[in-house]
Amino acid sequence: MAKLERPFGVWTATAMVVGTMIGAGIFVLPGQLAPLGWTGAVSWIVGGMGVLAIARIIADLTIQRCQEPSILTICGDILGLLPGRVIAWSYWVSLIGSAAVVAMAGAAYLLHLFPSLPHGPLEQAIGGTAIVAALTTINIRGVRSAGNFQVTATLLKLVPLVVVIAIVAWLAVSAPATYSQAPLAPFSAASLTPALAITFFALLGFESAGLVAERVRDPARNVVRGTLLGLALVLVIYMIVSTGIMMASPADELSASSAPIAYFVTRFLGPWAGNAVALFAAISAIGCINGIILFMGELPLGMVRDGQLPDYMAPANRHDVAARPLLLGSLLAIILMLGSATGIGERVLDFLLRLTTASAIWFYAAICIAALVAHVQRTLAVVGLGFCCWVLYGTGLEAGGLGILLILVAAPLHFLIGGRTRARGTAPAG
Repeated sequence: MAKLERPFGVWTATAMVVGTMIGAGIFVLPGQLAPLGWTGAVSWIVGGMGVLAIARIIADLTIQRCQEPSILTICGDILGLLPGRVIAWSYWVSLIGSAAVVAMAGAAYLLHLFPSLPHGPLEQAIGGTAIVAALTTINIRGVRSAGNFQVTATLLKLVPLVVVIAIVAWLAVSAPATYSQAPLAPFSAASLTPALAITFFALLGFESAGLVAERVRDPARNVVRGTLLGLALVLVIYMIVSTGIMMASPADELSASSAPIAYFVTRFLGPWAGNAVALFAAISAIGCINGIILFMGELPLGMVRDGQLPDYMAPANRHDVAARPLLLGSLLAIILMLGSATGIGERVLDFLLRLTTASAIWFYAAICIAALVAHVQRTLAVVGLGFCCWVLYGTGLEAGGLGILLILVAAPLHFLIGGRTRARGTAPAG
C-alpha cells in the first residue's frame, strides 16, 4: 500500500481553518449587520454555538475513523455511496461559486489601491482571473507549497483585524463614551433568523481541516485541535471586530460603506490606514481562495482513494495533486467571473452565489445525520441538525429550493459513474 505524504501539522491545520473562514466576508459584514444592532451581535453567539456543536461532531468522527481521507468520505461510508457523492458534488460546486466571488472581491480591494485605474466589473473579473490562475499554479506544485502559502497568508490577514481590535480596546479605555454616541438598535427576536443566515455565511469553512485529514499528521489529534482552535480564534475575532465597529460607528454611515472596516480604521487612524486595510483585505481574500482551490482537488482525490469515485476523475500528478478537478474547478470559476462581467453568465453566477450557504448547509446536516447513524455525539447531532434547519430557513425558500435542485441534478451522475472502485479501508496510509 502506498504511503501518503502528510505535510500538515497542527498549526497548518489551524491556519487552514482560519485562512478559509476569514475571507473577504468579515471586511464587509459589519456594514450588513449594522441595521440589526444587538440582534446582529447575538447572532454571533447563536451561530458560534451551532458551529461549535458541528465542529465537535467532525472532531469525534475524525477520531473514530482517523484512517479516512476526509470528513466527506466518512459521511459517504456511513450514509452510503449515493448520499456521499451527492453531498460532495453540492459542496464542490459551492467551492466554485465561492472562488469566483472572493476572487472578484480581492481584485476590487487591490484596485482600490490604484484609483487612477478603471474599477468596473470587467477589471475586477480580469484581476480575479489572475488571482485564481496564480493560486492554481501554486496548488498544482503540491500541497506542501499550498499549505506554506496558507500559513503566511493567514498571518498577514490577521494584521488589520488585530488593528481593529486594538482600536476597540483603546476606545474602551481612553474614550468609553464613544460607544454610547451611536447606540445599537435593540434586540429583535423576529430579526434573529435572517441575522443568523448572514453571520453563518462568514463561518463557512470551519470544517477545512477535516476536509484534508489525509494530509495531516496524526489526524486524530491534529484535525481535532486545528478545527476547534481555529474556530474558537475566528469566533472571538469576529465578535470583537464586528460588534466593536458597530458600537463605535453611526449605523447609517456604516451600512452605507462598501468597506466598513476601512471606514472604521480611517475614522480613527486616517486615510493611509484605510488603504492599508484594503491591501490586507485583498491578502485575506487571496488566502481564502488558496484554501478553496486546494479543496477543489483534495476532495475528489480523497474520494478516489477511498473508492467512492473512479480513478479517472481525479488522477494524481507527480506532486500527488489531483490536477484534473483542480484545473476544472478553477476554469469554471474564471468562466463565471468573466461571464458575469460581460453579462453572459450573470444568472448562473447569481444561482451559485445563492447556493453557497444553502448547499453548504446540506453538507453540515449530512455530518449530523452521519453522527446519529454512527452513534457519535448523538445529542449534539440533534442540536446541530436543528441548527442547520434553522439556518436553511433563514436563507429563504428560493435558496433552499435551489439547494434541493442541485442535489437532484447530482443524483443521475451517481448512476453514470457506477459503484465503488475498491473496498473500504484501502486508502493509502500515512
